[in-house]
Amino acid sequence: MKYRRLGKSDIKVSEIGFGAWTIGLDWWGKKIEDDEAISMLKRAFDKGINFFDTGDMYGKGKSEKLIGIAFKGMRNDVVYSSKWGYDMYNAEQIGHNELPQKHNLEYLQYALDKSLERLQTDYMDVYSLHNPKMQAVTNRELFAALDGLVTNGKIRSHGVALGPAIGWKDEGLHAIKEHNITCLQTVYNILEQDPGNDLLKAGEEKNVGIMARVPDASGILTGKVNENTTFNKNDHRSVRKKEWISEALKKVENMKTIADKKGWNITELAIKFILSHKPISVVLPTMISIEEIDKFSEISDGKYLEDHELEQVSEMYVNNFYVVPSSK
Repeated sequence: MKYRRLGKSDIKVSEIGFGAWTIGLDWWGKKIEDDEAISMLKRAFDKGINFFDTGDMYGKGKSEKLIGIAFKGMRNDVVYSSKWGYDMYNAEQIGHNELPQKHNLEYLQYALDKSLERLQTDYMDVYSLHNPKMQAVTNRELFAALDGLVTNGKIRSHGVALGPAIGWKDEGLHAIKEHNITCLQTVYNILEQDPGNDLLKAGEEKNVGIMARVPDASGILTGKVNENTTFNKNDHRSVRKKEWISEALKKVENMKTIADKKGWNITELAIKFILSHKPISVVLPTMISIEEIDKFSEISDGKYLEDHELEQVSEMYVNNFYVVPSSK
């Protein structure tokens, strides 16, 4: 496992991180029981993963609790990244609908204390606004308070996690350019590079580390999803339309020449493409088994795409990977 600095901080993070939403929610086609979740977390650590990204709303604190149990007594060996801003204490989530948001000073203190309690720690390494809208991102008082929490040692750094869907370019660029954030989390993969490319550029200019989520394009780039795949209503990938999947699979076929030349499979190409960008601090694959943890962790080896190969991928992306778009 290789490690990188998280943006402008002194925090050293594994190139592959553990996105711990899957152990708190059954939104990826599998309900993970507590014992299995703890085994997965420990296996990830054994494979060199030290960065564990969670959020207070993942199972109403369940994900944080499991991480706290798994790494009790190992606090100095792991990096805890959590998110806040959804009022999970006073509202019930129905399906994938968003909860009401509370990005204000009072809730910041309350939510942080609760997360620290569940994680069994007295400080957070990374604390990010969860899917903030522009009203929150432009709140200078809020970000000043987060800077104050860094000063007093309650958090080591703070950032923003964009979403829930791909996009939120304006919010991301404003946060990078106007605030002292350390990191920004966004959807970024070889098939879906916008607005990620703009965010990476801005991040590099301001020394803000980019955390890439959905690196496998919801399973397209791992071979787990094809035109015949059906998702149940709880699965987060059910929003992917058949037409998008069909077109994406054609693009994957046209990528194979690059992968074959490097001796990689498509999944390796997908992850190594992201790690080839300097502003990237950590990649967060969706992992729901020990086998997937092993597979993804081993991709971090320092052998990535060269500049001319990145330019080739960029040209293919601009040209829709030479696939004629599906008719609407």
